[in-house]
Amino acid sequence: MSRKTEFANTWWAQRWIRLLEKFGWSARLNRGRSYARHGNVLDIDVQPGLVRAKVQGSRKQPYKVEIGLKPLSNADWNKVFGLLRRKAIYAARLLSGEMPRDIEEIFKAAEVPLFPKSGEDLIMSCTCPDWASPCKHVAAAYYVLGAEFDRDPFLLFELRGKNKEHVMAALRGHRAERPPAARPPKVTSEPLEEHLADFWQVGEELDDVSIRVTPPPVPQAILKRLGPVPLRDLPDEWYGDLARMYEVVSKDALLFANVPGNGSRTPNVPVREGM
Repeated sequence: MSRKTEFANTWWAQRWIRLLEKFGWSARLNRGRSYARHGNVLDIDVQPGLVRAKVQGSRKQPYKVEIGLKPLSNADWNKVFGLLRRKAIYAARLLSGEMPRDIEEIFKAAEVPLFPKSGEDLIMSCTCPDWASPCKHVAAAYYVLGAEFDRDPFLLFELRGKNKEHVMAALRGHRAERPPAARPPKVTSEPLEEHLADFWQVGEELDDVSIRVTPPPVPQAILKRLGPVPLRDLPDEWYGDLARMYEVVSKDALLFANVPGNGSRTPNVPVREGM
């Protein structure tokens, strides 16, 4: 694998790794990358402003590694949340577990950083006797942290001070606080018994009803929010099969809504044998 994809597949994790490799630590990165590749990082935990890891070195006891990054203040986060709320697509992607590609622009507009700007933004320590900073154990933890960001993009927010629950609550809370929609004007209906003859007829008002079906801003948003099916005996392939079914059925629904006649066909859903 290339260096950019060995520990990172998503754009945000790749950005984290690229920053590491631009900070001028190349002399130690090769050893750290090798440690990470061979599973020497035994444990890693992300907290607000701090990453703790245990890295197995040449000694019997693993070394304790810490990587610190200054959390954003509550005031700074409120600015970020305020900007996120102005763009519904950002909230939709985050609520479905995706990191919007241009989310850094939101942080720049709030005049706060999401990623570290330089190596000086990181406070690093290790219990090993190596005087260099970062040592290979810190570098290994840094690479594995990129893989953790791949798995859960909200860990990047947590490192800056707000975990997933805080972010989701802020976005959902805003939606819940929206003012109620204005009540439609009260319409006085005529007695039903006076219109029994045309009870099953469509009224002229139906012609004014317009329904527009468009693709969702985030594909398979509900499926992504729910995550893998929590059943022990299901094979890993089932989640991918279910995602493909959602995709095919969604496309067929769009055809049915927008192109008369196309929706009557039976969706060609690829189903794994035994499902």
